[in-house]
Amino acid sequence: MSSFDLLPGAAGSPVLLHVPHSARAVPDDVREGILLGDAELERELDHITDAHTAEIAERAAALAGVRPWRFVNRLSRLVVDPERFPDEREEMLAAGMGAVYTRTTHRGELRPADTDPEPLLARYFRPYAEAMTEAVAGRLAATGRAVIIDVHSYPAAPLPYELHGAGPRPPVCLGTDAFHTPPALAEAAREAFAGCGETGLDSPFAGTYVPLEFYGTDARVGALMVEIRRDVYMTEPGGPAGPGLDRLASALATLVDAL
Repeated sequence: MSSFDLLPGAAGSPVLLHVPHSARAVPDDVREGILLGDAELERELDHITDAHTAEIAERAAALAGVRPWRFVNRLSRLVVDPERFPDEREEMLAAGMGAVYTRTTHRGELRPADTDPEPLLARYFRPYAEAMTEAVAGRLAATGRAVIIDVHSYPAAPLPYELHGAGPRPPVCLGTDAFHTPPALAEAAREAFAGCGETGLDSPFAGTYVPLEFYGTDARVGALMVEIRRDVYMTEPGGPAGPGLDRLASALATLVDAL
């Protein structure tokens, strides 16, 4: 099974919808290194997975006037989290949730604390990062710019692992970066999601994902994180999607068309 897919859009589209946390799959050999029982693991996946976000991106791509490209992780973030820094720059190391998690959403033990992350980084993290770098480079070569829209979700109530869970939790949180998120991009997102409820900036989650080759140096790469509060479109935790999913997909398509 491929650990990720790059799904082509229109040749002239600069937009790349990035869906890193929607999958629940854990390869058998990786499962062997996880300390949770089967029922506990399923419950953890309910909490940690951004359920149905791949479907939101898929529907938005179909609705958009110019079809965006999509990069979708097919493995759970419990295998590796492709959006973390793979080193000491990652603040979530403090919660045992760097690129390779050793703690759960409720701060329980997921893997032994002395787990060597290198085998998983080599097998999954670096190939993913290289493929995302190539995908962004492809949009730059084709259109002269790239816009990464990260599609995430988050729980209505904070989970114990969150480092910044005390702030506002609006229906749609827009994560921004001072270098890669121009004001016009954030404003376009506010307008696109206006019908989905209040939008906020960088609370409870902040920042954006940009491949390190471009991060902080190439202003042709724009980026925005769209964090959708899960009760807006699904039953928590890990339950089915509801009618809010179609509304969000339409809003995301509107954002894509504005770019």
